[in-house]
Amino acid sequence: MLKPVNIGPYTLDTPIALAPMAGVTDGPFRQMCRRWGAGYVVSEMVASDTRLWKSRKSSTRLDYTGEASPRAIQIVGYDADMMADAARACVDLGAQIIDINMGCPAKKVCNRLAGSALMQDEKLVAEILSTVVNAVSVPVTLKTRTGWNHDNRNGVQIARIAEDCGIQLLVMHGRTRADKYMGAAEYNTIRAVKQSVNIPVFANGDIDSAEKAEMVLVQTGCDGIMVGRGAHGRPWIFREINHFLRTQEHLPPPSSDEVRETVLGHLEDLYAFYGEFQGLRFARKHMSWYSEYLPDGAATSHFFNKLESSVQQLAFARDYFGRLANGEVRAA
Repeated sequence: MLKPVNIGPYTLDTPIALAPMAGVTDGPFRQMCRRWGAGYVVSEMVASDTRLWKSRKSSTRLDYTGEASPRAIQIVGYDADMMADAARACVDLGAQIIDINMGCPAKKVCNRLAGSALMQDEKLVAEILSTVVNAVSVPVTLKTRTGWNHDNRNGVQIARIAEDCGIQLLVMHGRTRADKYMGAAEYNTIRAVKQSVNIPVFANGDIDSAEKAEMVLVQTGCDGIMVGRGAHGRPWIFREINHFLRTQEHLPPPSSDEVRETVLGHLEDLYAFYGEFQGLRFARKHMSWYSEYLPDGAATSHFFNKLESSVQQLAFARDYFGRLANGEVRAA
């Protein structure tokens, strides 16, 4: 069903991508999802104002140490020249693809007429896209939504502008900015977008299973899909989708050993990446997602969140999986 997709000189043999998510798709999570079969990953968004990059948050979001190609960094902003400067700076730091965020519905982003708020001003969209494309020698991609609100679904117009400006991949989330993440994603607009342009289009929104991935691909005719919240606590979803699309057969769930190695490895990577204090906070977030799919998960997450050192967290996680292997843990 899926064929390789080219983004400039880079070929995605598996066009099943991990969506950029602020506070989630950091280096450890991106690399783990790649190991589980994601064919393409994108960084958390970074502000176009490079004066803010000295903060620890921005420095970690720009850290691609040890990651495979292509390395894609997402930028967000509202000023064309600042976006171009940010794109050039990202390339200097090793970015091989620049992704422009016009999909984030967060109030703090949209209040500055950035993210999905830009869809209200198609002239500004064209100015930003063309300026960034002309500023760098690497491919530029765009992630956006179906429109500003239900009365203004201008996704097709935005897609045509993007293609005219030289955007080489378009990812469309099946909600408007006004929807935020409420209700169900709709895919008819994404299908219309795919039919209106000749560049590759990926569908995004509510893809949380192999069957849903196939349904979205059939309904939209897109060249690939992008998984966001469906990967929370389930990085193996990429392997499951890829296998199902290729064989029409379901893989069995990951083994207990695979889950154990994934969770423990992820925790260790978080501590190494962020350090003790920040690592603890991110570990709690991800463990809460893992726990949704683990026996006695609610109690496990509750206890884990009370632990105050990486040593305690790791010891508890190892003990939990040891008890699970011995049949001492039961679903609540």
